[in-house]
Amino acid sequence: MLINAELLLQYQRCKRRPYLDIHSDFNQADTANDLLLKLQRDKIAHQKTVLTQWNFCRPNYPQGDWQRGKAVTIELMQQGVECIYQGVLLAQSSEIQWRLCESTDTVFEEAENLSNTLTALSSQKYTLLSRPDLLVKKPGQSCFGDWMYVPVSIELGKRPKQEYQVVAAFHAQVLATVQQVEPQSAWLNLRGKQANYPVDLVKWIPQMQGILQELIQSLETEEAPELFISRQRCSLCHWYSNCYAKARSQKHLSLIPGITPARYTQLQTLDITTLESLAQTNPTVLENLPGFDREVAHKLVLQAQSILENRPLILPYLRLTSYHSQTLALRTEMQNSLPIFPKQMNQLNVTASNLDITSTAPIELYFDIEAQPDLNLDYLLGVLVVDRQTNTEQFYSLLAENPEEEKLIWQQFLDLMGKYPDAPIYHFCVYEFDTVKRLAKLYRTPHACVQPILSRFVDVYEKLTQSVALPVESYALKAIARWLGFEWRDPEASGAKCIYWYDQWLKTGDRSLLEIIQRYNEDDCRATRSVKDWLVSFFQAG
Repeated sequence: MLINAELLLQYQRCKRRPYLDIHSDFNQADTANDLLLKLQRDKIAHQKTVLTQWNFCRPNYPQGDWQRGKAVTIELMQQGVECIYQGVLLAQSSEIQWRLCESTDTVFEEAENLSNTLTALSSQKYTLLSRPDLLVKKPGQSCFGDWMYVPVSIELGKRPKQEYQVVAAFHAQVLATVQQVEPQSAWLNLRGKQANYPVDLVKWIPQMQGILQELIQSLETEEAPELFISRQRCSLCHWYSNCYAKARSQKHLSLIPGITPARYTQLQTLDITTLESLAQTNPTVLENLPGFDREVAHKLVLQAQSILENRPLILPYLRLTSYHSQTLALRTEMQNSLPIFPKQMNQLNVTASNLDITSTAPIELYFDIEAQPDLNLDYLLGVLVVDRQTNTEQFYSLLAENPEEEKLIWQQFLDLMGKYPDAPIYHFCVYEFDTVKRLAKLYRTPHACVQPILSRFVDVYEKLTQSVALPVESYALKAIARWLGFEWRDPEASGAKCIYWYDQWLKTGDRSLLEIIQRYNEDDCRATRSVKDWLVSFFQAG
């Protein structure tokens, strides 16, 4: 069986995916979504940019004929070419020199584990396939002569993530068996400020071997590893629909907001593996577990109860805010008549901002942004103006049709905010708040102009998640608004697709792409309003 760097990379992201890739029917897999295709194209473009800096040779062999690819690559290495692009390196698992973990606390356990792995590897005859983006010639001694090669991985990310360094160590390990000497180093070529990043092979090869060991053991099992739905990571995977359907049928705890892999592991140690068992758990049992505290424990139990009962529930540790006015009155009375100890004062330290979300204003603004992360560009600032006095609404779509117009729409946004100096500005999550600060700094907007705007921002997401548990799988805007009955005019539209569509607009000039982005942005503003209005009704009714 072939084990390549891609399997090792994906195993670090999801222990289940490599098993499905090898053992499952790809006819049941999802088609690649638009954002994934864009990322693949972006990586190819990044590679082409990097390759312009090198005079390289590329092995020529029939696609998928790895033995022929290895032979051609070794010929180039024997010739001592300066740089090889996408060479093919093969090694039998029994050829790998396994290293022990340097920690004395784990050395004996690691030795036993590696011994078991070596036995499994020898019997199964796994072949390790390495195709580093570049093999760069360096001075040194190898089986080829007075030179050796080091691997370079070209990655689209801007940070040297663990998964990148583990893959680089994998390339280095297989390369060592081919040239019969360990490379002096391995490198990552990234898109960040530090384009070239050295990989510490002394540190990462043992860790890579441990992960490789786990990967092999998982592939030898009769069933796929247990699933865990992590929407951010899973959304680009071609097995997402398959895993999600299974998770729904099992009522898997990973579908509960706030259940991280680490918290799930802790719950398993207490045999809390079902929605019902979590809902019936006393929160104090969870408070001292790693990854939990009093607030998290109470909120997760209440979240499970909300889903089980299919109704919203007020978070108990925030109920004091519902009696804000009474609390302030009591506090004032006590301050005027009785001595107050510091601990008592802290217990009554409630601020009026907690009630921002539960009231209405004559005019309200709802704000949402569409951005292009690759360009560090915020190209659409959407504002829905709701005038409750005249019972009218107007949507403003401040659109930059090219990156150079970002400054223009920023000024248009400031002008619009100036027309409604007293209106609260509702948004969903912190991105809009942070972006206004970023644009103000970028375009040197005076602090006196920006601060009054920022002071009117109200994060609907923050207020909602601090006060209510909803029977939803996610606290994303789409999940909450759809639970309330709100629907987007373009059901398939999403923030990720808008990134793809704007990229296509810049390339093709197809205005229909801008129109669907603008509709989506307006619907996001209206969805934010629907959530805010529901919160007002919920607390007023309560």
